Amino acid sequence: MQEILQYLKEHGERLDSEIAKDTGISLAKVRAGVSNLIDNGEVIMCHLIRFEKGKRSEGMLYRVAGYIPPVGPGRKPKAQI
Repeated sequence: MQEILQYLKEHGERLDSEIAKDTGISLAKVRAGVSNLIDNGEVIMCHLIRFEKGKRSEGMLYRVAGYIPPVGPGRKPKAQI
């Protein structure tokens, strides 16, 4: 499921429902495809529970393993000597 891996590299960590909605793949196929990527060590998953307006929603949060996004623009603090 290289399409899912590429999506995660472009958009960072996402819920399984967000991946399904944005890529047009069914939620069951997203979960099956990501499980293969987890077995290969390419993706990391964690179970997430959110409360929005008092309503509980559960999902799986995925991100690319070992991927560090590029540094954002702007000034950075200098090391103290």
